[in-house]
Formats: sequence, structure tokens, C-alpha cells
Amino acid sequence: MTTPSIRVLVVGCGNMGASHASAYQTLDGFDICGIVSTGNSKHVLNEKLGGGYPLFSDYATALAETKPDAVCISTYPDTHESFALMALEQGCHVFIEKPLADTVEGAERVVAAARKADKKVVVGYILRVHPSWERFVSEAQQLGKPLVMRMNLNQQSHGQMWTVHRNLMKSLSPIVDCGVHYIDVMCQMTRSKPVQVTAIGARLTNDIPADNYNYGQLQIRFEDGSVGWYEAGWGPMMSETAFFVKDVIGPKGCVSIVAKNAGNTGQSDNVDAHTKTESLRVHRADLTADDQFTQPDTWIDMHDEPDHQELCNREQRYFRRAIQENLDLTDHLQDAVNSLRIAFACDESVRTGQVVRL
Repeated sequence: MTTPSIRVLVVGCGNMGASHASAYQTLDGFDICGIVSTGNSKHVLNEKLGGGYPLFSDYATALAETKPDAVCISTYPDTHESFALMALEQGCHVFIEKPLADTVEGAERVVAAARKADKKVVVGYILRVHPSWERFVSEAQQLGKPLVMRMNLNQQSHGQMWTVHRNLMKSLSPIVDCGVHYIDVMCQMTRSKPVQVTAIGARLTNDIPADNYNYGQLQIRFEDGSVGWYEAGWGPMMSETAFFVKDVIGPKGCVSIVAKNAGNTGQSDNVDAHTKTESLRVHRADLTADDQFTQPDTWIDMHDEPDHQELCNREQRYFRRAIQENLDLTDHLQDAVNSLRIAFACDESVRTGQVVRL
């Protein structure tokens, strides 16, 4: 007996929404039953997919008319909570781009609604389906404790990407929107409780709301003594010197992502380049009696190096599996709320100038 296809309503047709829609069209087990956006992007996506899909400008109307099994939410973060709650109230499963909501309380309300409706909610933490990042985490876990985790992703954005970033900054700062990915990675590496955060930020343009900032740097201390920092800046003024750092140090050595192509000048706002790892460099700290290294650094070349579209395909395979196999997503959702809570604590530190204890 064949499993019926999951009828999915695609909401939001920007970079991520279009990639998820392509995944639904490509993969077995999904049928797109409608496409929603407030602007012209739904027409562009419909044409890209070959045409013929029902198009909607209003989400509530689309939900009522298409009666989907699942909803894919790739809109701006300030709509995530309300859109997810509406879908869950109608008995739909939800795939939602990170962050889960634009407040911690909102994220918790979505998790509670998913539990009440007994429906699956998968959050788009794209690095969790990336084999190179999974390997990066596992190598870091072999380095002993405490860990020192150094990460950034600054983007010299212009053109369409600067439009996207300006829109995102109407509701969130870069260290919240982008930082949740890397905070999540740090939490996976340490599997220790974060105890306090500090952060700084700067508003480098008048093109964003007066109460927001387009450059931020955060620091996290963990219960096991581990520390981590993350830096994110968006805009045409950002430097492309050392904009891509992914580095972890422990007592036994260090492991680094060395992305020669992604780290090239002119690639900082290329979404496809952001997930390219290419190679991991592993260094061991072991010394001989005369303090020389016992072994040269090891280069791990990652042959399974999915592009951005394939990563979205993998996320949707996981979503399909979560629905069809009734996977327990308790830990998945708790991690999503936890990383968001830490990111907002960092945001609070920027705004108050104070250490925030967790």
C-alpha cells in the first residue's frame, strides 16, 4: 500500500521558500497545493516550477481553500508565530524557517500548539543536515574540555541581498537571525548549559530602524568552562577580510573549516557559499619529549558536499520522515527554543550594555 502524498502549502517565495518548493516538486511524497506571497514572487516561483499552481496573496484564504496536510513557512520572522499557530489550529504539520518566532515566548507558544495538535513542527536549521558540519561537531567533541569556539559570517551585501537584509532588520538583528545557527552548533559541540552572555553591536547605516544594529558580536560562557563567540554584520560597508571563520580549539588540538572558495573575496553574500565547507583541518596538540608535534595536521576533504538546494532537499526528506514515521521532535524543538533564547539574551546585552545571565 503506497503512502499518500503530503499536500503542502508553500508560504513565502524568496530564496528559502523557492528552494523548499523545488524540493517538494522534486521529491516523492509531496504535492504542492498552493503558493502564497504578498508580492510578485509567487508568479516568478510558479513560472520557475513550470506553472499551474494555485496562487494566493492572503495566507488565511490559502489555508482555508487548499486545506493542506502541511505548511512550509519561509516568510519574514515577524509572521512565523502567527502563521505556524494558524496552520496547527487547522491540523497541519509545519516546516518553518528559523527562527521559530521573533520572541522566545512566541517560540514556546508554537511548541505548545504543536504538542496540543499532535502535529510535527520542523525548524530549518540547515547545518544539522550538512554532513560536513556534522563532522565538524563530532571532531570538536574529541578535543577535550573546555572548548573555545570562534565563528563569524559577515556579509558585504548589496542589490537584492541588501534588500533582504534590510527587511529582516525590521524585526531582528543579524546576531539573532543568523546567530541561532551557530549558537545551535556551539550547544551541540559542548552539550553543556550556557550560563551567561555578553554582546556588542553597532548601527552603521540609517537604512535600518533607529533601534536596530547591523553589526553584532556575542560571547557565550558555558557551565563546563567552554566559551564561544560569534560575529555577524550585514551591509554594503562590511569588510570581506576574515569574514568567514569557523574554528574550535580544545586541550587536545583544534579543528577548522577551511572553505577556500566560500572564503574568497566577493562571496560573502552568496548564500550557496555560506554552507560550503570543502575541507576540515584537524590539528593535534600532542608533543614529543623535545616539544615538537608528534603528527602533521590532517586534512579531511568532504566529498559529500551538498549545494544549497540539496541541503533544502535533505531538510524536506527529514520533514517527510518526521510525518510518516511519527518521529519524536521534542529535542529538536527544545534545541530551537534554546538557541533562540540565547540569541535574544545576546540582543538584550547589546541594548543594555550588561552581562545577561541565563
